[in-house]
Amino acid sequence: MTRGRNVSLDASLPLACVPDAIPSEDRPAHFALIERLFQDVREKVTLDDGYALRFDASAFADVARFVENERLCCPFLAFTLEAQPAEGPLWLRMTGPEGTREFLDMELPL
Repeated sequence: MTRGRNVSLDASLPLACVPDAIPSEDRPAHFALIERLFQDVREKVTLDDGYALRFDASAFADVARFVENERLCCPFLAFTLEAQPAEGPLWLRMTGPEGTREFLDMELPL
């Protein structure tokens, strides 16, 4: 897993959620997914600009669904999803501008 800083992030994007980006009828399912998914984090690595989280390979569809929704409501976040070979672990890296790690601490059950 790469732990370097992503220097291509757009610093002009505000460090804030866009609450209406996920349709209101889809939000309860998204919040339930977050609760379930983040209970299954196997490892958390602190990065300068966010976190890297390790999940079991079986979480791929849920992690991809989470990223799909979060890209709508948190446009300042960069996501890197790395699937290791042979049903190895899945790594999700979430990074962004200064303050991203603190934002994630407040918004996600990490």
